[in-house]
Amino acid sequence: MSTTSVSRPPLPVRPLRPMTVPAVFRAAARLLVANGHYQGDYCPDVFDREMCIPHFLRPLSIVAALKCVVVGNPHTPSPLADEAIGLLALRLEVGGEVGPYWGDIVSLEEHIAAWGDVEGRTVETVVAVLEAAADASAVSV
Repeated sequence: MSTTSVSRPPLPVRPLRPMTVPAVFRAAARLLVANGHYQGDYCPDVFDREMCIPHFLRPLSIVAALKCVVVGNPHTPSPLADEAIGLLALRLEVGGEVGPYWGDIVSLEEHIAAWGDVEGRTVETVVAVLEAAADASAVSV
């Protein structure tokens, strides 16, 4: 009896999810470089009414990118993503104010969104801020 082995291509290797805040910032920066920075909402067609493209393949806002690299979806809460969002919000100046008025997660996300939605904000600027936040948070760890 002869057995024939079928050669199959290897399954794609999925990168490991980041486990630290600096790794979250760096992974989000890479994701935004790959897909682009989106302004005005988490991503195009945020509730998937017209698109069937996974969120992590679409242009994303900063907050959505931070959540996607941790849990794969901008709608899913995560303590690690929330920690990164909190640290980043405290670094950003919006309308002359450094940090949000309130410390709840919605206010922190809104503060980051307001900074990211400034007209003319580029992917390069966003990535530079995320990399600086990664470096600063790595030192404090």
